[in-house]
Amino acid sequence: MDIFIGYIFLGISLSAPIGPINAAQLDKGIRSGFWHAWLVGLGAICADILYMLLVYFGVIQLLDSPYVKAFLWLFGFLVLVYTGIESIKDAGRNTFAGQTRNDASLSKSLLSGFLMSLFNPLSILFWLGIYGSVLAKAAAEYPMRQLLFYSGGIVLGILLWDISMAGAASFFRRFLTVRVLKGLSILSGLALIGFGLYFGKEAVRIIFFH
Repeated sequence: MDIFIGYIFLGISLSAPIGPINAAQLDKGIRSGFWHAWLVGLGAICADILYMLLVYFGVIQLLDSPYVKAFLWLFGFLVLVYTGIESIKDAGRNTFAGQTRNDASLSKSLLSGFLMSLFNPLSILFWLGIYGSVLAKAAAEYPMRQLLFYSGGIVLGILLWDISMAGAASFFRRFLTVRVLKGLSILSGLALIGFGLYFGKEAVRIIFFH
């Protein structure tokens, strides 16, 4: 059981560093509340599970091609810059407690989190590097059933961080003024655009200087 808890903490520690998903969750939580922020994280977890399965079956090695990497960096650039611009445009349209968005908006939050994680080459590097090494070590020590069980611990840790981020963002928005909420949304949007520009720079580097 101690080993399983260790894998949960591994999932939390891997999710904690500030990145595009955390920035998007904060933005959604501040502007639209808990469920939107949680669904952004849940969409990202779905992409993480997909990559976990690809690592598990050895398929992720196919993503090592420079052309595939360039495509992922470029698509990640487009997704993040678009999301950041939308965040800045919608900064003045905050949804306060008691108000809800429609289901289409909820599904959009889920999809944006999924696409941001799916086309994030850093996610691929993580799953190939960190999870790949964890998988190799665990496979040498534990049977298949335990291997899947411990992998579930990593996913559970990521899910717990997702819930914590969504809860924190939606909690603090209740105590902020409209002006502060608008400012935070703009900052979140700029952070997403910043990550997007970094992704674009990496795409250019691979295409023209690799």
